[in-house]
Amino acid sequence: MSAATTRSRTPDRLCAEAVDLARAAAEEAAAPGVLGEHEGLVSEGDRVVTHFFGCRELGYRGWRWAVTVARASRAKIVTVDEVVLLPGPDAVLAPEWVPWSERLRPGDLGPGDLLPTEADDLRLEPGYTGAEEPPPNSALTEDLADRAEDEDAAVTGGSPAEQTVTPSRGSIAAVAEELGMRRARVLSRYGLHAAADRWEEAFGPKTPMAQAAPASCMSCGFLAPIGGSLGQAFGVCANEFSPADGRVVSLAYGCGGHSEAAVMPKPPQPAPPVIDETRVDPFPLRPSPDSGSVPASEDASSADLGHS
Repeated sequence: MSAATTRSRTPDRLCAEAVDLARAAAEEAAAPGVLGEHEGLVSEGDRVVTHFFGCRELGYRGWRWAVTVARASRAKIVTVDEVVLLPGPDAVLAPEWVPWSERLRPGDLGPGDLLPTEADDLRLEPGYTGAEEPPPNSALTEDLADRAEDEDAAVTGGSPAEQTVTPSRGSIAAVAEELGMRRARVLSRYGLHAAADRWEEAFGPKTPMAQAAPASCMSCGFLAPIGGSLGQAFGVCANEFSPADGRVVSLAYGCGGHSEAAVMPKPPQPAPPVIDETRVDPFPLRPSPDSGSVPASEDASSADLGHS
């Protein structure tokens, strides 16, 4: 360890003794009555010391007023360098700042709000010039360019969304517009999988509603099909009484509003029990008059026997 390093870690005597100077500077910067006791000091370098004072202000628990004092070489006068309020080891701090793009959650977008997408958003890829197009230095690309020249078709640079004028007939942009591929970007494979996972979790076969449904949406007449690759596994529910009305549902989803629920065969009924424990057998509170060995009506023969 060098002598300079050792000297920098040892507080300067005059700067360390300037507690009153540091307190006066902290009281001038802080509000009246919020400055606490002296909580120590630390050496910042040669003839530079920072004094710490407690902060009693509400909402700043664990914070400290830091007053840095210094003196010139061979000078005996200590001056104040800066006064700041810094968090201590046990200070209450705000949570770490997170960019808005990471804090945004589904449903946060309201009327009038704009949600710009990043240029390198993994959920999107260029439209007709996307990943299926060969690289620019590919021999296949040169072959396509030669064919375009042979067919007198002008290859317009840029994506269709960047075209400021109507593309001329025969250009790639014109063909893309005619085929409905005017969009600058479309869903990438990652975007398709992310959307499918969300829809599968909300209205998929593992939901309690689908587990208790009589049949799946694949056989339901209220299912409106959708196009594209997602149409192989999803559709839109058009039953106003269904909890998924107007939502994208999995073909394996189901609910009690299935179109064929009324005509479906009833589940088999279990066999009647051997001992019916649900039936109640009535018993009279008093015995029947004719249940005894002696008739209820008295006659001459029974009267002699003394029966009442």
